[in-house]
Amino acid sequence: MPPRSLRQRIDGWTAARTRRQAGPVEIVRGRIYILPTRFGCGFALMLAAMLLGAMNYSNSMMFLMSFLLAGLGLVCMHHTHANLVRLRARAGHSRPVFAGEQAQFEVLVDNPSSRARWALNLAWRHQAATSATAADAPPQDAVSLALAAPARVRGWHQAGTFRIATEFPLGLFHAWTYVELDMQCLVYPQPVPVADAPPAGAGRGGLSSAGRSGHEEYAGLRVYQPGDSLRSIHWKSLPKTRMPMVKQFAETLERELVLDWHTLAQPDTETRLSVLARWVLDADAAGHAYGLRLPGR
Repeated sequence: MPPRSLRQRIDGWTAARTRRQAGPVEIVRGRIYILPTRFGCGFALMLAAMLLGAMNYSNSMMFLMSFLLAGLGLVCMHHTHANLVRLRARAGHSRPVFAGEQAQFEVLVDNPSSRARWALNLAWRHQAATSATAADAPPQDAVSLALAAPARVRGWHQAGTFRIATEFPLGLFHAWTYVELDMQCLVYPQPVPVADAPPAGAGRGGLSSAGRSGHEEYAGLRVYQPGDSLRSIHWKSLPKTRMPMVKQFAETLERELVLDWHTLAQPDTETRLSVLARWVLDADAAGHAYGLRLPGR
């Protein structure tokens, strides 16, 4: 890696050329940067030593081997650069998470060409290359790659600038480009591990009979309609009404649960939101009908 001051200047220059886009973003030749890797630098030093030895001893076989390996390195540089040209990056789906978890940003890399693109690495701008995710893009197909970022606070978490890189085929050169897509992930408040049950005044408790038909409670009679079962006809009322009546039943439903911000005694906002998040998860797991009452909403 270059010195820190030089690396900061390079990052500033590349950041000025990278802007946030909705996508898809096509990777053009002018936006691809390429440098030799450490292995490539060692390969170049070896070639220089071989060339000096060939010149010193006038050895034709050493000249041949030096030029052959140098040509191999130049061809490798061409293929490394071409492995990124004309790829398209677009935003995928980002699943909501809770605060304290890892936000996952999906990036879809499209390969419109008729040849495969190998060993594509995806990582954040300042992330180490060893922690990057790698995949191959089949011809005329797309590959899905994921970027993980810690979601420490609630709200909308914006994705930053990431790089798409490759060292295919021999690892002598490292080619990369920077992309910033308009991606965001919703981060919910972190729920408390355990919370007391909502207070009785929150709307929980009591039974109410809904208008849905069922077979639990007798709700009255209604006029017979074609298709009703003969077992449901109330025959005793037929002499009085002169028309068949059908017994109607209704299910007993639990009154909906209203989770109210103002019933909480915690002084700070984040703790209240954490308790409300736990109440919502518990109510949803229990199958209750629930609502949320926040200040002004």
